[in-house]
Amino acid sequence: MTQEERLIQIKKLLKEKHQLSTRKLAEHFQISFDTARRDVIHLTSTGQAIRIHGGLMEIDQNSVPDFLARNQIQSPIKLKMAKMAKRFVHPGQCDFIGSSTILKQLCPLLNGMDLQVVTNSIDNALSMLTSEIPSVRLLGGLINKSQRYIYSEAALETIRKIHFNTAFIGASKIRADGVYAPRMEDAEIVRTAIARANQVVLVAEKFKFTNISSSPYMSTLLNKVDVLITDTSLTEEQRSLFDSKTQIIPILKE
Repeated sequence: MTQEERLIQIKKLLKEKHQLSTRKLAEHFQISFDTARRDVIHLTSTGQAIRIHGGLMEIDQNSVPDFLARNQIQSPIKLKMAKMAKRFVHPGQCDFIGSSTILKQLCPLLNGMDLQVVTNSIDNALSMLTSEIPSVRLLGGLINKSQRYIYSEAALETIRKIHFNTAFIGASKIRADGVYAPRMEDAEIVRTAIARANQVVLVAEKFKFTNISSSPYMSTLLNKVDVLITDTSLTEEQRSLFDSKTQIIPILKE
């Protein structure tokens, strides 16, 4: 059994038992304690479970945890993905940066860069207030307090008047046909920004392909994605879902 197959099985076990010890995982899968510990670290560091003493605890995947809950997970993997995303930001650009805990970690890295950023994320905007540049346009409208983003028809109209060099987006779930979000208004903001962008950079951990959370609203087709930044290498089947020209960048070595 590969690690990816084992991780899927661990999440199924978590759904039944709600929490598991590292030692029980080692016994169940007949693997070493160190291998089980690496599985626990992978699931907890990517936000798929909560680390507890001696093991891990379930996150309710039937609904997407709110932004603040996801943001509490201090993930070095997400920071590495954010640093990779920064390579696609250049002075003089006007970029859209969507709501995402990974993209929130990208935003502080942009302080001091001479560019324009448009965002519907409160936290993205707050992360770029420590220096005069970049300039930041926070879209106006109704605040979704749990996910900490803003939506309105006026926000969509503003986006339609802007040309973006790059749209940086996250994902709640990746299906065979596209990138999905849990809420229609967030998907609509992202979809509108993508239509106005030269390039689309998607940041999403590999587990988003197998995530069982309810995320019914498509934000973009996969063939619109120019760059995918992920944590570990995709399977051949997952790679085949994207256009052959899509640049796929896993930030962790196998």
